Amino acid sequence: MSSVSALNSLLSGSNSSSALDLSEILEAATGASTPGIDVNAAVSAAVTAAEAPEQAWESQQTTLQNQTSALDSLQTDATDLDNDVQALNNLTGPLSAATVSSSNSGIVTGSAASGSTAGNNVVVVNSLATAASYASGAVASATTDLPAESITITPAGGSATTITTGSGVDTLTGLENAVNNAGLGVTASIITDANGGQLAIVSNTTGSAGAFTVSSSGGSFGFTQAQAGSNASLTVNGISISSASNTVTGVIPGVTLTLQSASPGTQVSLTVAPDTSQASTAINQFVTDYNTLITAVNSQFTYTSGSGQGVLAEDPTVQTLQSDLLGALDFTSTTGSGSSETVTSLASMGITVNSDGTLSVDSTTLNSALQNNFSQVQNFFQGTALNGFANSMDQQLTSFISPADGAFTVDLQSISSENTSLQDDINNFQTNTIDPLQKQLQSEYSQAEIALQQLPGELKDVDAELGMNNSSSGN
Repeated sequence: MSSVSALNSLLSGSNSSSALDLSEILEAATGASTPGIDVNAAVSAAVTAAEAPEQAWESQQTTLQNQTSALDSLQTDATDLDNDVQALNNLTGPLSAATVSSSNSGIVTGSAASGSTAGNNVVVVNSLATAASYASGAVASATTDLPAESITITPAGGSATTITTGSGVDTLTGLENAVNNAGLGVTASIITDANGGQLAIVSNTTGSAGAFTVSSSGGSFGFTQAQAGSNASLTVNGISISSASNTVTGVIPGVTLTLQSASPGTQVSLTVAPDTSQASTAINQFVTDYNTLITAVNSQFTYTSGSGQGVLAEDPTVQTLQSDLLGALDFTSTTGSGSSETVTSLASMGITVNSDGTLSVDSTTLNSALQNNFSQVQNFFQGTALNGFANSMDQQLTSFISPADGAFTVDLQSISSENTSLQDDINNFQTNTIDPLQKQLQSEYSQAEIALQQLPGELKDVDAELGMNNSSSGN
């Protein structure tokens, strides 16, 4: 029975000569044992019930946000894997890196640029390149006054510069500064030993091209040549080479030689070979990042008690990615008729597929392939014209991660659009339905509260009236 009905019942059924119980009437009217309404609580309860559609939309938004986060994570993992295969497909990448080993690193060492041709070279270092140098006579210390003297420095092929001591350039320190500030391609420095202080002047470049002369006149300070500037002399594969520097380039294509010491007649073997260490690291990185991605994809389709499958289990983009990743592993390199190549697949270099789609690497098999069949490993990944396994997987991954039209990009844009639409629905529903309803209920419940607060007085009047009427009837 409603409060109004209960009130009406009490009023219509009152035939007693005694006054009505006002507390019964109030309880019947308000549904409570005390008069009054908690307006805020009543409005809040009604509004919460009316917001059910909005709550459903917000739940959908939470799902979309979780899907966005999961897609962003997969896109990051896919990008890492794509970077790996691009590196393996790069002509200057890890599969093109080369090392140089020396049979006598005390005489000559070397380094090779990517793509350097493998092979053995014989080097003989007859003499090292030297830098021309001069030394002054000794004086007591760097601060000892120098005698008046004219010192002339003439660079090779340059103009002579004269510095006069005893007038502004009074000490070794002053002379050192004057020489270094003259821009002559030489460096002056003070050497101190048991005999006192000397000024050494050394060419900034080795070889005959850096030769210079120092002459002095008018005093006893004087300079003498300590070492003449000369080119390095060496032979590479029997060819005589003269080099102004002990760092020699252009003799062996892509290889830089570093001359360490002279040893006339000693043949040093320099072997240029593929850098199997860099290649192994790059291939293992590919396997690691592939496993990270396929594991993340598989997790979306794994059922978990209490939460079910991942938020992307129904996403066709993720389903396609899983299929493409597993299918890519079946790639086989193309070989000519009658080819004796043994490394034509991932499995042939020790990379096998586990039951969950992840990869495992047999390091022994991989290292053997790199040591004994490096060109075949390179061919598998790069093909004859950058059309091997690495390119194939790169194209597949690019179809997902391309910022312009990749499947992830399209998927994320669709989710963003759906989320925006839901937010518009929520905003419109709040503005057009909830806010007006809240104002209406606030007003109606407030009016009802006022009426209920006034009801005891009104019922008292009714009671008095009924009591009077009953008294009249008795007469």
